[in-house]
Amino acid sequence: MKKVAIIYGGMSSEHDVSMVSGQNVIENIDKTKYEIYPIIITKDGKWIDKREKEIKDVFKLLKEMDVVFPVLHGLYGEDGTIQGMLEMAKVKYVGCKVLSSSVSMDKVYTKIIFEKAKIPQAKYIYLRNENTYIDENFEEMYLENDKIISLVEEKLSFPVFVKPSNSGSSIGISKAKDGAELIKAIADASIYDKKIIIEQAIVGKEVECAVLGNEASSVGQILPAEEFYSFNAKYENAESQVIIPADLSEEKIEEIRKLALKAFNAVDGSGISRVDFFVEEGTEKVYINEINTMPGFTEISMYPKLWEKAGISYSDLISKLIELGLENN
Repeated sequence: MKKVAIIYGGMSSEHDVSMVSGQNVIENIDKTKYEIYPIIITKDGKWIDKREKEIKDVFKLLKEMDVVFPVLHGLYGEDGTIQGMLEMAKVKYVGCKVLSSSVSMDKVYTKIIFEKAKIPQAKYIYLRNENTYIDENFEEMYLENDKIISLVEEKLSFPVFVKPSNSGSSIGISKAKDGAELIKAIADASIYDKKIIIEQAIVGKEVECAVLGNEASSVGQILPAEEFYSFNAKYENAESQVIIPADLSEEKIEEIRKLALKAFNAVDGSGISRVDFFVEEGTEKVYINEINTMPGFTEISMYPKLWEKAGISYSDLISKLIELGLENN
């Protein structure tokens, strides 16, 4: 029987979501195939075993495992850090490797890769430390707030979304409809990261596609209960709904599936990812939003729901991901 460590919790702002994801995995994993070792990482970075005792020699425990499933979202879990630790320990693990995890977590560098791959995306502006504008040639220029507002009006147009480059579950993201809201949104985003993306708002459907190995699922559509799919709309507002398959033509769904695999391959992904898109109202043009290398994994999350629709149960999905982790390391 294979020994599998399920690591969840973590030090990111998505700790609570990861706790639910991890607990769902532990409850549904096939215990006739796998011997389970639950490990919780607390918000302050302590590693706790199933007896609720702190693990003194983390490396020793990890090296005893056949494979690790890091059900961790956000910083220190989805950004290549724990993947690097597992590589150093020579332990097999589920999901994307160090490079793909880190570039997918960082929206600035994801956008650069998607530009190179010619995957359509919304126009954007990149700021550092709130007031330093980084242009398309990576030249830096300090701009006062009024100049930033003028730049957004010139290169984009209101409304815009303001996002920390490194953050997940829509944490720190705001929609700005004018200059005053823009400056406040930049300050709010800077709490989470010194790199900030200002992005043209796309009006249309929010859709998501799941990748498992080298296969893409059908496409699901988000019906957020709020103006956009914020953290609250995702996890706390029961009025938010999903439709699988999305309210799109078969041709459009196939286009999105192909783009999801292209994005996954562009970042050198492996095992698991969820790729999010917008379908613009009126034009039906598809724009990529982002890629998540360890998407929400609760039983009601979009990733398992998409595969459930394809006939893969939650328990079987966990097994497939673990087998991919054993194969791909």
